[in-house]
Amino acid sequence: MTRLMNIGEAADAAGISAKMIRHYEQIGLVPAAARTGSGYRQYTERDVSILHFIRQSRRLGFSMEQIADLLGLWSNRRRASRQVKALAQGHLDALEEKMREMLEMQRALKQLLSSCHGDDNPHCAILEELAVSSTEAPEPGAVGAKPIRKSSAKPLATRGKPRSEPTAHVELMAWTRAVHAPHNRH
Repeated sequence: MTRLMNIGEAADAAGISAKMIRHYEQIGLVPAAARTGSGYRQYTERDVSILHFIRQSRRLGFSMEQIADLLGLWSNRRRASRQVKALAQGHLDALEEKMREMLEMQRALKQLLSSCHGDDNPHCAILEELAVSSTEAPEPGAVGAKPIRKSSAKPLATRGKPRSEPTAHVELMAWTRAVHAPHNRH
């Protein structure tokens, strides 16, 4: 005879919260649980196995769509393992790309931090570089991307331009100051 569990017992057995079980049911990742005459959910050991499978898949960072695909493959006895491997390989490739992007962001942030004195002076090389980078530099990892400059030299946006010519950066800073000025607060 199959042992039936309420949602709390199933959650404990699967290592997830009852709230997550309800969420998985709501989005259709797992079928709605059987109910008692008084409306309480009932779960079997098979249901707990599915919930545990989802938990393990989420720990590896699979998306809900990928987990649904994995569940479909898991329940299909005629599946080809190459399908499962291809799905997992695609996920690994995406993770590796994200890791490369994160490392590039980390390097760029370290360069920004090293360019700022972090003192009481209002000049901030970090803000200056962010303003210049957002209008002129390609995103980190993009073809042709250059590392952020370490010097606190004149920003790229003002190089070679007469000092009297306003730049987008200067206009943006003036606008920001005007918006956040104390007289504009209610």
